[in-house]
Amino acid sequence: MSLNRYDLRAGEELEVFEFTSVGPKGKIPKIVQYSKTNYKGVYNLGFGDKNLDTGELDDLAISNNNDSEKILTTVVSTLYAFFDKHPGAFVYITGSTKSRTRLYQMGINKYFDESNSDFVIFGEKNKEWEVYKNGEIYDSFLIKMK
Repeated sequence: MSLNRYDLRAGEELEVFEFTSVGPKGKIPKIVQYSKTNYKGVYNLGFGDKNLDTGELDDLAISNNNDSEKILTTVVSTLYAFFDKHPGAFVYITGSTKSRTRLYQMGINKYFDESNSDFVIFGEKNKEWEVYKNGEIYDSFLIKMK
């Protein structure tokens, strides 16, 4: 994706990324974290504000800094870096709330044609996985680099 995005700072394994959202509410530190799951080769994508007291990811924070497009583009850019370091991996994505899952899906739908050229995307509904179809409603997503 060649859209405007924030500069990233990343750990050596490219599993934790940090950036700073800049908008009307000031500078808000963000974290994108890829965590191993109980399934071999499957990582969970966690995203949220960085808690300044603990340094940990807060995926329930609502910052509304009027930069959601730039944030989405930045998070997607971490997928490319992550898959470069972890070829063959799958990334599981779901929101911490239903409304956040809908927000993620809106982003996938908006950039579906562009992202579909680089990624294989699956959607989960009714506890079944299928190849992602633009316009369907899903509970979670699974992404793999083509």
